[in-house]
Amino acid sequence: MKILHVEEHGVSLEEVHEVTRFHAKILHPKFSLISVILRLLSLNVDVHCDVVLYMAVKRSTVISRLYLLLRNSSQKEAVQEREKGQLSQGYSEFLLSSPNGSLKLNNWFALKNPLSTSINPEKIQLLPADTTPSCCKMIMGNTGVDIEMELIGDDKRTVWRDMLRTDEYITETHSTSAVLGAGRPAESSLTGSAEQQLRSIRTEFVKQVSRPVLDVLLDGLLQHTVINQEEMESVKVIAERTEKARDIIDMVLRKGTESCSKMINLLGELDPCLCSLLQINSVGVPT
Repeated sequence: MKILHVEEHGVSLEEVHEVTRFHAKILHPKFSLISVILRLLSLNVDVHCDVVLYMAVKRSTVISRLYLLLRNSSQKEAVQEREKGQLSQGYSEFLLSSPNGSLKLNNWFALKNPLSTSINPEKIQLLPADTTPSCCKMIMGNTGVDIEMELIGDDKRTVWRDMLRTDEYITETHSTSAVLGAGRPAESSLTGSAEQQLRSIRTEFVKQVSRPVLDVLLDGLLQHTVINQEEMESVKVIAERTEKARDIIDMVLRKGTESCSKMINLLGELDPCLCSLLQINSVGVPT
């Protein structure tokens, strides 16, 4: 059986190796002249992407690899397959915040970290969906500090900035389980400001929150003036659950501690079981 394989930046006729109710698996994608032509025509296309970091804390150094992945593409699975063997060697995966807006496909971005001793290569390229994504390897001393990172385009504009706090990567990389909170007593809860709590559970929130909870949460955020009508409408039309969850939490994180407090309280009312799993508690909202 053959199917027409359509991706964000390419079309090809592919041999299907396995068919399920909802998916067709292609193990060996073929070369497609159409895909090449479309790729050449898409050199200046605006795309949305995600930032993923794989990190290991060694005795005196922190070693990490940062990937820039096209959203809703197979690149994430390709990277997970590549990094699978490293997870047993002490590496952990961190889904960082997404760039605020679209980026140009095939453009180069310089990775900056003021505390790094080495970044190789210094720039990372945002590659098409049918291409294995590139990464930057970053090394810094294990000094127990927050890790600040940013990506800067060739026009010197900062397109992405995020911070990985010490308690996030120390806890995660030394945890015996990939599930958030493993290795800590069941009755304990996360501490710190509402923004710190929300940032620390971001990856698990995206993985586990249900679609119905997201829809009601969105209405609650609008009602409590955390977001405006335009922001709600822009997220409401997103069909993919994880993408919608990611956009909601990133939007709230950008608005500061008070907005994060309101989201945590709303989430506690809507899904107390999820909050218990994520180990977050309702917090007071500043007045």
